[in-house]
Amino acid sequence: MTTTTLSAEPAASPPAVPSERQLILRAFRQDKLAMLGVLVIVFFVLTSIFAPLLTPYPAQGAGAPNIIEKFKAPGAEHPLGTDYLGRDVLARIFYGGRSSLTTGFLVVFLAVLIGAPLGAIAGYFGGRVDDVIMRITDVFLSFPPLLLAIAIATALGSGFVNTMIAIAITWWPWYTRLVRAQTVSLRERYFIEAARSIGVPSFKIIATHILPNVLTPILVQGTMDLGSAILTGAAINFIGLGVQPPQADWGNMISQGRIYFMERPWFAGSAGVAIFLVVLSFNLIGDALRDAADPRTRRGEA
Repeated sequence: MTTTTLSAEPAASPPAVPSERQLILRAFRQDKLAMLGVLVIVFFVLTSIFAPLLTPYPAQGAGAPNIIEKFKAPGAEHPLGTDYLGRDVLARIFYGGRSSLTTGFLVVFLAVLIGAPLGAIAGYFGGRVDDVIMRITDVFLSFPPLLLAIAIATALGSGFVNTMIAIAITWWPWYTRLVRAQTVSLRERYFIEAARSIGVPSFKIIATHILPNVLTPILVQGTMDLGSAILTGAAINFIGLGVQPPQADWGNMISQGRIYFMERPWFAGSAGVAIFLVVLSFNLIGDALRDAADPRTRRGEA
């Protein structure tokens, strides 16, 4: 009688379940328009950082005039022409991206830094704390953001830093409302109740459990707000309350070139196209992130 020896094969391990962030990133990468937007933003960020190395006219980009070449049409020497002071417009676009893009990123960062903790505190504690924070928020939201930013910039005085502060003051209430709504739905979850039951301090719960769980909606909202913040900064610079000449900014380039637009459109038009491309790219990225973060959308694509 022969006996058959059965070899015990190890059981196959179950496939790894992708995390929520991996699912969002995977869905985002499938959006071709969003990836195009990323390339546009990377292009403008890199040209702004390395502006002195990418243009043969770094002094003109920084504001040095060259009167003998003023209003030269676009050509091989000056691909986007020159402005009313003879400065290379392409160099001015590269240098102007520094203030315009920095304004957008820092405004959203400051708005999140102020608004997110306030929203988490209001949503977690509720009651009178919630009422006080949200009534203050409602006061700020009752004013049109652009008009309020202009009023604050006028009171603070012209300058890049004051413009950034003025816009950030008008932007934080949106993040307070967003984070408060998320916190109200989170504070009754089992893991929050468990943390409270073992005596974890409230502010530690907010910092380690609440805020990390609202990062995705903050990221989506922040990405969509970057374009709006840049556009608001350009509007304030356009009316002369922000970056002052000779420093380049896309908003003040449009302001300086508007009176020459019919005869020499390349000056103001180039800055306008730069703003259009950047704002559109951030909107495309924000829309893609919003759809990628929505489980219903991901299920529909599966």
